Amino acid sequence: MAVQNEARVKEILSWYPTMTESQRTNLLRIINYGRIGGSGKFVILPVDQGWEHGPGRSFQSNPAGYDPIYHAKLAIDAGCNAYAAPLGAVEAAVDVAGDAQLPVILKVNSHSTMMPDRGDPFPAITAWVDDAVRLGCVAVGFTIYPGSNSDREMCQQVKELVDDARRAGLVVVVWAYPRGGGLPYADFVGKLAEDQTTYFTKEDVESAVDVVCYGVHIACQLGAHIIKCKPTTKVVALPEHRKKGKETYAGVAIETLADRTKLVVQSAFDGHRIVINSGGAAKAIEAVLAEVRELKAGGSFGSIMGRNSFQRPYGDGVTLLHQVQDVWAE
Repeated sequence: MAVQNEARVKEILSWYPTMTESQRTNLLRIINYGRIGGSGKFVILPVDQGWEHGPGRSFQSNPAGYDPIYHAKLAIDAGCNAYAAPLGAVEAAVDVAGDAQLPVILKVNSHSTMMPDRGDPFPAITAWVDDAVRLGCVAVGFTIYPGSNSDREMCQQVKELVDDARRAGLVVVVWAYPRGGGLPYADFVGKLAEDQTTYFTKEDVESAVDVVCYGVHIACQLGAHIIKCKPTTKVVALPEHRKKGKETYAGVAIETLADRTKLVVQSAFDGHRIVINSGGAAKAIEAVLAEVRELKAGGSFGSIMGRNSFQRPYGDGVTLLHQVQDVWAE
């Protein structure tokens, strides 16, 4: 698939003037790899769900996915820009990834559903930059939960990660997922939504347009080169954005996902940081593609799609990832 856009790639690199040469080289490896390599758009396969949600919930629908090598091969055969996973999975698939020169992002912190953190997530550090260097990775990935009571500690950890990654020449990818006691769940959860037929959930608050924008901006300020976030919901959640007479988003279009994505990208230094969107839980193919089209219309840089691909049979997963790439490359 010939989708080279040298001018766009050069523009993206210009947004990171303090990157070292090694970091620029590794960012270019991600940009230029795969079916839509060189386009300035991204489709990345992340497989940290076994840790985050549990192996049965993640892989039992397609048991071949219990094997980390399965996922590395899926990323390669589907022509993804990169593959992201925790330490054990990366170690298991290091030879397969290395033979194909697949760019690998080592996820260095993780959170499980069994951690007793009372709704205020604080992931464990499970690997670090030295592991990424040893395994030939191009980047390190880190999840932050703005709104958690452990927000400050996570920010300090990212500061250390950014410093160490710079010295090692690695790109920094931050999963920006607002969640925790700092979010106004009580104002929404269980209450009737605007459509008067459904009720607000915790996910609606965590994906509220102002909440996601805030999380993405924090990730940029922490020094992330690439930020992963959720697609947004048409909710303005934070109290200071909803005060009567002081509505931050009064007159701002947030009706469609494309509208809201424009605001998210704008929050990332006016679009001068790479923002990619998660795919979420598995859903029908047309629903996946419709969402991707809206994200693209809003200026997102790509998709980081796990469950929607690896929970399908191998050939179906490859086909779906190709379809998603085709949308981004149109």
